[in-house]
Amino acid sequence: MAKVLLINPSYQAAYGNSKASIVNPFFPTLGLATIAAVAKQEGHEVEILDLCWRPYDYKLIQSRISQVKPDIVGITATTPGMNQLRDISCIVKNLSEEILVVGGGPHPSALPAESLHESRMDAVCVGEADYSFSEICNGKSFAEINGLYYRSGDEIISTGLRPPIDNLDDLPMPAWDLYDPADYKKISKLIASYPPVATVEFSRGCVFTCDFCASKVTMSLGYRKKSPERCAEEVKYLSSLGFKEFWLADDIFTSDQKWAGEVSDAISQANVDMHWTCNNGIRVESADDDLFKKMNKAGCYRVSFGFESGNDEVLKGFGKGGKATIEQGRTAVKKARAAGLQTNAYMMLGLSCDDENTMLDTIEYARTLSVDLLKFGLAIAFPGTEMFDNYVKKGLVKSFDWDKYVVYSDEQLFVHENLSYDTLQNFMKYAYKRAVTFNPRFTIRRFFNALKNGNFLSDVYHGFLFVVMPSVSTKNTSIYVAQDQWPQYDFTKNSPQKSTYQTASKITAPY
Repeated sequence: MAKVLLINPSYQAAYGNSKASIVNPFFPTLGLATIAAVAKQEGHEVEILDLCWRPYDYKLIQSRISQVKPDIVGITATTPGMNQLRDISCIVKNLSEEILVVGGGPHPSALPAESLHESRMDAVCVGEADYSFSEICNGKSFAEINGLYYRSGDEIISTGLRPPIDNLDDLPMPAWDLYDPADYKKISKLIASYPPVATVEFSRGCVFTCDFCASKVTMSLGYRKKSPERCAEEVKYLSSLGFKEFWLADDIFTSDQKWAGEVSDAISQANVDMHWTCNNGIRVESADDDLFKKMNKAGCYRVSFGFESGNDEVLKGFGKGGKATIEQGRTAVKKARAAGLQTNAYMMLGLSCDDENTMLDTIEYARTLSVDLLKFGLAIAFPGTEMFDNYVKKGLVKSFDWDKYVVYSDEQLFVHENLSYDTLQNFMKYAYKRAVTFNPRFTIRRFFNALKNGNFLSDVYHGFLFVVMPSVSTKNTSIYVAQDQWPQYDFTKNSPQKSTYQTASKITAPY
């Protein structure tokens, strides 16, 4: 039996001091909960150290490793957390070279060889790691485990991609019991009305190919769903642990409307006091009156829409599949509100095919939508995306300092083909002024919603923060202990490999 410590980096540096930090999400990391569940099922002893809701603290990490004395340390990381992963890998190896250090998550999956070169990790799990990580815990040889990159002397070896898990019902319940619900009560009421909050998945994957999205690297191209009965059992289990709300992490939950309706019905029949939101951003063309009503009856009180752009040509250009339109977006908001659901809007500026006129379209579109919360972000070419691959190929990437890869940063990471760096920064500031700060309709909606939901004082406090805080962040760096020990990798001489992903056996998403 192996002793395992799983670590999730801090989110605070990723949000910095921008307006977006007001809604910094604090919730148990689902990816660690799923791999922990399989490892526990195999008889291994697993603990999770979640730093998401606190600053990066190397002393805490050192102390926990010394206390647990793990055989294996697993670290997940998005791109903004990659430098923390590098630091943690050095911390672990400085304590004991015998401890295996394994990475996973979006960034290591996108750049597995490079991640090994930049850190002291022993291996990287690429894509879905539910079974590959448990096989590492079981002591199986790296060479015999699919979906792995690992060190062999001075070489980096790949065992190829692991096929996506076809039947998600075969997986054990996520190990949410390894998280203390009390740690997740600090989340802003702007985004969570019933803390503590956890994340849940009812399906995996997406069939669309938006050039700014890297989800296919971890979840594959395709669409796999859990049974409605399994979904309801997960909600009941989460409730029994003391969680009061969950955020649905699915990319396209409402795309199969019949199945999504059956899931909602199953949750309703489970009769548990649980609230939830579609926080990841559902697609506007899949909005449906009857489905929204079923979701609301099942405890869903908010849906978020990934509008991205207010220009139809831009929506087609970056890969929305020619299905989503701005008019469908307006209709989707109306249907959701009619069903009693709150609505959030996610917008992006600086998309690969944006220019000044299309960004103005996006800002004006956002201003006219009857949504309850509105967030703008810069389109960043993250590793694992087609956007990143194209920018690397054209020599447009200016920085490979992963601390700077946040959608609210004032750092210039790449050269946009149509827009200057200063223009993008100015449009971000203008977007919040035009669509939020000086938008009377938005302010009135917020006012009456706050009165209705009993959050008036909270809204006043967060409104003050919103006014005084910058649109983009000026502080994004954590304090590291082993930075002088980080292995260096010259991306200017060694161009990052193009990301690859598996295609699931089920690739269609009916509408």
